[in-house]
Amino acid sequence: MDEKMIQKNEEVEVDVKRLLGAVWSRIWLVAMVAVLTTAIALVGTLMFITPQYQSSAKFYVNNGSLSLGDFSLSAADLSASKGLVNTYIVILGTRETLNDVIDYAGVEMTYGELKGIVTAASVDDTEIFQVTVTHPDPVIAEKLANAIAQILPKRIDTIVEGTSAKVAEAAVIASAPSSPNYVKNSILGLLVGVVLTVAAIVIRELVDVTVRAEEDIARVCAHPVLAAVPDMTAPSKGGRYQRGGYGERKNGNSAPQEPILIGNDISFAASEAYKLLRTKLQYSFADESNSRIIGVSSALTGEGKSLTSVNLAYSLSQLDKKVLLIDCDMRRPSLSTKLPISKRPGLSGYLTSQNSLEELMQDCNVPGDEKAFKVIASGQNPPNPIELLSSARMVRLLDKLRETFDYIILDLPPVNEVSDSLAVAKKVDGILMVVRQHYCQRPALSSAVRQFAFVDGRILGVVFNCTISDSGRYGYYRRYYRKYYKYGYKYEGSYLSKQSAKTPEKGNGQ
Repeated sequence: MDEKMIQKNEEVEVDVKRLLGAVWSRIWLVAMVAVLTTAIALVGTLMFITPQYQSSAKFYVNNGSLSLGDFSLSAADLSASKGLVNTYIVILGTRETLNDVIDYAGVEMTYGELKGIVTAASVDDTEIFQVTVTHPDPVIAEKLANAIAQILPKRIDTIVEGTSAKVAEAAVIASAPSSPNYVKNSILGLLVGVVLTVAAIVIRELVDVTVRAEEDIARVCAHPVLAAVPDMTAPSKGGRYQRGGYGERKNGNSAPQEPILIGNDISFAASEAYKLLRTKLQYSFADESNSRIIGVSSALTGEGKSLTSVNLAYSLSQLDKKVLLIDCDMRRPSLSTKLPISKRPGLSGYLTSQNSLEELMQDCNVPGDEKAFKVIASGQNPPNPIELLSSARMVRLLDKLRETFDYIILDLPPVNEVSDSLAVAKKVDGILMVVRQHYCQRPALSSAVRQFAFVDGRILGVVFNCTISDSGRYGYYRRYYRKYYKYGYKYEGSYLSKQSAKTPEKGNGQ
């Protein structure tokens, strides 16, 4: 029970840190909104709030038992005087008293208007009370306050016998407005801006389930992040990968950026990320004597699984390994648009006994590089891809290919959109999950992991794709890579990128 409570407290602490981090990362927004609301409060106060002036007269309450000759005042006398304060305030608020005040001051005002601007209260709980008049005109405020000082004592003498109210201090014309308080309103506007912005950021953070960091992956997935690949989309074209589902294509407002495939002047950071992925995959298998079949899938369309498959195949081929890349996405194949290969003949033709294995093999050579890998395209789109991938002929094909190749990479469809990947999951040695930053959602990733677990599919790890954060861990690694870039090299003159320009609308990293 204690361990569970400790784990729960740690999770709460992580959440609090995450919220604080989210606020801090947008501190510029908080400051900008705070300045804006402060300016609005100040301008609004200046333009829409009429300055008010106050004039006050103070009265001393005296009952008839007090002797003015001697100055011995008992506690009972003082208590009686304080009790009269409330009585006098009530007399002040009567219609007859206020109408007399209006006549004496010579102002045009109704009883209700005057009553709304007159306040009275005891001063520090003593036998002295103060009457205050608030008005936009300081002269009128002073006239009304002094009119009350003349009228009120007379009214009290006629109503309450044996007592009196004497003027302790006459009213004067106010030299400055009592309201509005510009500093107070500006500070209030500042606080409102800060509170509202911070609340909006926190609420967005709580309801936003998009994967933005490795910590988000760890919350729903126990599998390790094998590599974080930076965004390789060309910076000059704007936009991001285009997102489209298998049932309906969703077109964005602008054309998607064309992804840069490995072998085409790829950045040093991306090159090292794929080398890291390659190395970790090699350590994922204890027995290196057998060939390995690796499936590459994702939760959603557009996360870059095909791009990852191609670059992983190329990276493995640099180790003098025999590598085969198979496009198993027979619903929306994309390898033929990214690589210098033909879509047909392909996998569907072989699984339907229309083509032989020798007819399927296509070379993917990079000009200026002797290293190359083989590719099997998807072939013509069949009406029953899941039945073909589940067939015994598919199993025999993979077993036969193991005899020739060191690594076989299968480009699988997104598992949350179609179930084709589940049909192949048990036929491979491991699955790579591609998760795109600021795109995939945690529930979608969790669902994908559960589906592979349901069919006993082995997930090797996660490729965190298209990381675009310039801060935190990824920002540090990028600065590190830039520092040591002179020790790296650039792949030159790749035919891959030239071919990837064939159909840019499909260059969304499917």
